[in-house]
Amino acid sequence: MSDDAYRELRADTHLGDVVETHGPLSLDPAADPFERLVVSIVNQQLSTTAAATIRDRLFDRVEVTPAGLLAAEESVLRDCGLSGQKVGYVRNVAEAFQDGLSADSLRTMDDEEVIDALTEIRGVGVWTAKMFLIFVLAREDVFPVEDLGIRRGMEHVFDVDVDGLSRAAMVEHAETWAPYRSYASLYLWRVVDD
Repeated sequence: MSDDAYRELRADTHLGDVVETHGPLSLDPAADPFERLVVSIVNQQLSTTAAATIRDRLFDRVEVTPAGLLAAEESVLRDCGLSGQKVGYVRNVAEAFQDGLSADSLRTMDDEEVIDALTEIRGVGVWTAKMFLIFVLAREDVFPVEDLGIRRGMEHVFDVDVDGLSRAAMVEHAETWAPYRSYASLYLWRVVDD
């Protein structure tokens, strides 16, 4: 995290105390973007514990590469804990990467182009694409208002019921955190974790 990002977010009326409490945070690009995208799909709509169990089984039993996932028997993927729908989703991602989508190509795209490219894959929505931007490509200015944790964090820092603050209002306020909205998001998640 740059000194400028830390200084600006620490000066924010609503987020400043959280920034002060947790200190500078970092965004680090993932070593294997394909793997992280598969993990994002595994994690969708699951508790942290359930997702970790399925993820561990998957990585123990299958080579998590495009070729490995496409070669794996559906029964093996299901035995890992993936639903039939998620088996299809991870295979869709594997096919996209096998057909030419690559970490290098994604790194050269701007944020909207990455979201567009990823959401063309059945099973990858805007939330997953934004998580990819933050946790895989380490983009500094992404605000995933679609995430419940982000909305709960906003509820806390603004001291309002999350239903009393529309997503549009959240996005509008997050504009004040630009160009460091990804870091602001990290702090909002810390609020929820606390």
